[in-house]
Amino acid sequence: MDKLAFYDLRETDLDKEFQLPTTTFIGGSESTLSLREIIRRLESTYCQHIGLEFMFINDVEQCQWIRQKFETPGVMQFSNEEKRTLLARLVRSMRFEDFLARKWSSEKRFGLEGCEVMIPALKTIIDKSSEMGIENIILGMPHRGRLNVLANVIRKDLEQIFCQFDPKLEAADEGSGDVKYHLGMYHERINRVTNRNITLSLVANPSHLEAVDPVVQGKTKAEQFYRGDAQGRKVMSILVHGDAAFAGQGVVYETFHLSDLPSYTTNGTVHVVVNNQIGFTTDPRMARSSPYPTDVARVVNAPIFHVNADDPEAVIYVCSVAAEWRNTFNKDVVVDLVCYRRRGHNEMDEPMFTQPLMYKQIHRQVPVLKKYADKLISEGTVTLQEFEEEIAKYDRICEEAYGRSKDKKILHIKHWLDSPWPGFFTVDGEPKSMTCPPTGVPEDVLTHIGTVASSVPLEDFKIHTGLSRILRSRAEMAQKQTVDWALAEYMAFGSLLKEGIHVRLSGQDVERGTFSHRHHVLHDQEVDRRTCVPMNHLWPKQAPYTVCNSSLSEYGVLGFELGYAMASPNALVLWEAQFGDFHNTAQCIIDQFISTGQAKWVRHNGIVLLLPHGMEGMGPEHSSARPERFLQMSNDDSDTYPVFTEDFEVSQLYDCNWIVVNCSTPASYFHVLRRQILLPFRKPLIIFTPKSLLRHPEAKSSFDQMVSGTSFQRVIPEDGVAVQAPGQVRRLIFCTGKVYYDLVKERSSQGLEGQVALTRLEQISPFPFDLIAQEAERFPSAELVWCQEEHKNMGYYDYISPRFMTILGRTRPIWYVGREPAAAPATGNRNAHLVSLRKFLDTAFDLRAFEGKMF
Repeated sequence: MDKLAFYDLRETDLDKEFQLPTTTFIGGSESTLSLREIIRRLESTYCQHIGLEFMFINDVEQCQWIRQKFETPGVMQFSNEEKRTLLARLVRSMRFEDFLARKWSSEKRFGLEGCEVMIPALKTIIDKSSEMGIENIILGMPHRGRLNVLANVIRKDLEQIFCQFDPKLEAADEGSGDVKYHLGMYHERINRVTNRNITLSLVANPSHLEAVDPVVQGKTKAEQFYRGDAQGRKVMSILVHGDAAFAGQGVVYETFHLSDLPSYTTNGTVHVVVNNQIGFTTDPRMARSSPYPTDVARVVNAPIFHVNADDPEAVIYVCSVAAEWRNTFNKDVVVDLVCYRRRGHNEMDEPMFTQPLMYKQIHRQVPVLKKYADKLISEGTVTLQEFEEEIAKYDRICEEAYGRSKDKKILHIKHWLDSPWPGFFTVDGEPKSMTCPPTGVPEDVLTHIGTVASSVPLEDFKIHTGLSRILRSRAEMAQKQTVDWALAEYMAFGSLLKEGIHVRLSGQDVERGTFSHRHHVLHDQEVDRRTCVPMNHLWPKQAPYTVCNSSLSEYGVLGFELGYAMASPNALVLWEAQFGDFHNTAQCIIDQFISTGQAKWVRHNGIVLLLPHGMEGMGPEHSSARPERFLQMSNDDSDTYPVFTEDFEVSQLYDCNWIVVNCSTPASYFHVLRRQILLPFRKPLIIFTPKSLLRHPEAKSSFDQMVSGTSFQRVIPEDGVAVQAPGQVRRLIFCTGKVYYDLVKERSSQGLEGQVALTRLEQISPFPFDLIAQEAERFPSAELVWCQEEHKNMGYYDYISPRFMTILGRTRPIWYVGREPAAAPATGNRNAHLVSLRKFLDTAFDLRAFEGKMF
């Protein structure tokens, strides 16, 4: 384009004189300059391959800082040594991809060709951050370029990468594993530029683009918390994105909106967008409505630096400024690497089908390494011989590693672990024993927690009168040595804090509780924003308790808490959904990380999901936490008759992918929370929590059920009149959760306590085969029934039915009692709800209901 047309000027405009502002970075001391001279100086000052977006930032100091970094003449000057280092890094980046392409031409690897400069870009961010005091960096990225990052940034042993391409490599008995371009890595090393220790962690992630973003942020927040790094001076995160995903995936927006929230901020993240100007086969004009893929970052006032990826020096300068920005202002920053994708979406894909003109141009494009090498050779920074020697040197390294990789016979997923927990799985070098100690606590501990939970530890702190009544009620329960749901939770958390276990509870409105039952944060009614967390006033040397209302996000926040739980096994991290079915919008995190994380990546995680659940006539959306989905994804075998060993309970937990419980008593809830920490390993825990039971007069537990020596009961057996003459019991009803209280009330009203026994499953998965067999044997003549309040195609029946058959055989079938199959989880009509409840309760206690019926 003609220069005058570019600036929208006429020739006569160029000689006009202009008054210069007092603050300018275009050089010289003149007070006035012609427009011609201003343009000349600007063009000599600015790198023509860098574009800046920052004028939307509402902070003058920050805007001036950016101007100075880019408008000061001569800022982009590099020493010969820096240029040679940059060239060497480009050589490694490009030759690594070339090596993989030569050796495995028909394998998918999602190479970095077209944006090889990303490797020196990331290394520059790490170098600059290390220089400014950062010691630990957590990275998240998609599959494109991951192997290159593992090799040349994290410094994973090349032979361990190369052996992943061997189809004959046997898998170790550690899980099902994952494809090589999803795997992570943890590595501590010396940064060669700063000569300082640096820890790098690349978090494993699935193909679901951007899903790893909040996970990385949560892990970063936890690492900062455990180091006491409140300002993010020692720990930071880097996120790599693709242009189409950065603009298209809503979790990017959710994650950005956590960036400045007190309980979620990581004090700034460097975002690097690999902008290859295409999304698989979709043109940008069809992929977004905004001018740039990075426009989402504007919502948090993050500066955006667009840079031509074919200008390595411009890229390195921008990345250095980005790292300096993050560590100066503790805010997010985006580097947009405007590049291209030399091949298709993967190496087997043909991009010419859909972008013929674009790929004709790409095929003519000279690789960035050749461009930059020619530049340095022409200016005398390196010689052609030195350049060729650098290439030959790295090629030898790759060939030698390739030779060693052929000796690998077994693939160990643990070598790719992104979050190791040194010392957790062993005691004095030996594996921990597969046992779990009792989960009860001394009575005086319960009494003390009850006292604090019912008081205000700060003086002159005025609470709401309604809350005063709640605290008085707690005090009365503690005096009577009983607990409701809220107090049981308080005692579980408080006792773990006493034992040095950090507890973090996060989610929408968790401070008060959706159902106004928790009140872990007290608010002064007369002083704005004055709050008190009594849980942090329990013991002089207790662990800290963190309770935080989240943004109105499920996907982003659950991912964040999952990442937080990855950092340490010695913390109880809980995410509570406002209602159980709200986990729907976080399904990606549940399916791709929580359910499968250990099988794919050998990554233990003890996150707890609290999902309010119960059919109470409140409509289809606020009723079901969808237990059937969690049970369907449970990995215990319904058809295998287990061997009941002494350690069967703990071994079963060790082998499962997660634990699913539906507690019917506060004591059960107390014990299962404590068991989560006392187990010698970590598994995700899914708890279907109550709504109406929070205030149900019968849903209370005594201290006797929680004191030292007591433990979580996977099954609560019948302990009433029916056990006096078990041979005369005609029906044994198994159930779980809230419906138990409906059944107890109905049994009493019909006077059937001696003829009908009720047994509760507190732990549904892994299935308590041993205790179910014992309970069935206790009542040998009883007809077996499974009763649930959920519809037949939902809830638990499809999960428990084949397992009952496995353990008891066809001679004692288990009949279904509950609501009929339906499309929606619950009715929106209160009367219809009560009618269906009445119907299945009548069937449950009709002792002739199944006579003559075939199972």
